Amino acid sequence: MFHEVVADGATGAESDTGEVTAATLLASFETLVSEAVAEAGRDRIAEEAGLDGHVLDTATDGDVAGIRLEDGAAIVAVPTGRDGDTVVAEVRDHLLMGMATAVLDVDAIAAAIDADLTGQEVQQALEGRAPMTLGQLAEIMAVIERRKP
Repeated sequence: MFHEVVADGATGAESDTGEVTAATLLASFETLVSEAVAEAGRDRIAEEAGLDGHVLDTATDGDVAGIRLEDGAAIVAVPTGRDGDTVVAEVRDHLLMGMATAVLDVDAIAAAIDADLTGQEVQQALEGRAPMTLGQLAEIMAVIERRKP
C-alpha cells in the first residue's frame, strides 16, 4: 500500500532531479487515502476501521500529513479487505529493509529529514513504539529511497 507507492513509480516525476521527494510521496499518500474513502464510503470506513470523524474528515479533505500511519493503513485496507495492522507491518518491513540496503542508521535519517525527530525517536517510530504520521513516513521513506543504490 504506502510502501508500494515507490514501486509503482508514482513518485519523483514532479521533482526536477527525478529523485523521490517527501512532497511527492505525501501527495501519493493523499491520493491513496482519499481514493480509499471514495471507493469504500465514509460510513463503511468508519465502521470497519473504527476511526473517529476528525480523522475521516482529514482523510476526505486530502490533508493526510498529520494522520497516524495506523489510521491511514486502516483506511486504505478497508476497500481491499486487508487488515490495517498487516499494512503497517509491511510498511515497517519495507523501511527496515530499505535502511539495510541504503546502509542508513536512524541518526542519519533523523539528520536528513525536516521532521523534528531525534535518532531515538525515528527508531521508536519505525518499531511502532511511538506514533508516526504519514508526513513523517513520507520524509523517512524519501531519505531511504534516495540513498538506495
